[in-house]
Amino acid sequence: MDSWKVIVPVKDRPTRQMNKLNLKNIFSVTLRDTGEVALIDGDTKDIRSIVKTGYAVHISRLSKSGRYVYVIGRDGRLSLIDLWMEKPAVVAELKIGFDARSVDTSKFKGYDDKYAIAGSYWPPQYVIMDGDTLKPLKVVSTRGMTLDGEYHPEPRVASIVSSMIKPEWVVNIKETGQILLVDYSDIKNLKTTTIESAKFLHDGGWDASKRYFLVAANASNKIAAVDTKLGKLAALIDTAKIPHPGRGANFMHPKFGPVWATGHLGADVVTLISTPSDDKKNAKFKEYNWKVVQEMKHVPGNLFVKTHPKSKHFWADAPQNPDKDLAESVAVWDMADLSKPKKIINVAKDSGLPETKATRRAVHPEYSADGGEVWISLWGGKTDQSAIYNTQHDIY
Repeated sequence: MDSWKVIVPVKDRPTRQMNKLNLKNIFSVTLRDTGEVALIDGDTKDIRSIVKTGYAVHISRLSKSGRYVYVIGRDGRLSLIDLWMEKPAVVAELKIGFDARSVDTSKFKGYDDKYAIAGSYWPPQYVIMDGDTLKPLKVVSTRGMTLDGEYHPEPRVASIVSSMIKPEWVVNIKETGQILLVDYSDIKNLKTTTIESAKFLHDGGWDASKRYFLVAANASNKIAAVDTKLGKLAALIDTAKIPHPGRGANFMHPKFGPVWATGHLGADVVTLISTPSDDKKNAKFKEYNWKVVQEMKHVPGNLFVKTHPKSKHFWADAPQNPDKDLAESVAVWDMADLSKPKKIINVAKDSGLPETKATRRAVHPEYSADGGEVWISLWGGKTDQSAIYNTQHDIY
């Protein structure tokens, strides 16, 4: 409570959007070492606001309404940014811990942004807050038993996502290997479903239907799939070494139907996993569900993969690869032929920035709202210039 700040009370905030920003095409870009995010207009490429936040923001999460951006720093500082203001700025803050990674809001119908939740690495806990002020309402410890039956005193909260089909959050507890489905319909009498999966849960994303959440148990070399409709584990899939999906990527495979993709920090592939579909035209792919159906040749050190419903292409970075050229490049596949990358783009060289001995890591390809452009962060060294690289994806 001592850390809680409401900088602009709700009653003093705009009642309508006071700027002309296309809020569906705003990029919230982490300026890691300065403890800021840059809000960049995807239409004009102008930086509209640089906002002071926690150190090394790990994630920017949009509210369901599209008005607010919740950003969580690795220092546990949560900042609420109001995009309706003439110049978007922080309107509330809360220190939810000393080390943190994830945040989300309540997104089920009738609870739109009523609550926010953030989890910390230290202390081992998650915090439930008012969605529009960040006033802390409940703190829940995650200390407890691992799926092996051993007590763990410091299990970290990894990724958190909000279900669209139930008033629940999916909260992944790293060291215990437990996935929590937290029911926020009555936070005074909190109900939690605990699902055993695999140890060292990290990050993940939804399948195309938004029913299944797929999360990497990275040091166990597995992907856990949670059926949020039934509230239980759907599958535990063995993969190559150290999967790191970010949010993963969904697309229709020409042979295997709906698939979800993850890259790897420790293996030279991108793994494609078949996912179920309620669409009758996809019934013929049921035999492949929850199986690894293809491994696309890539390089180790991948952090993010990306595609878009309107795109023909699939993108993967490799910023953690020890080879300078590979770390500075991204690979692009034609989704009609995934046998090999169609193009390798050395983002550092194409950026036009001066040559440097330091590695400028090309990281996190992200599509514009309409799928017509891809933005890539070029992460420079401490004394080197960083940049955002933008390309029209269909030129390849």
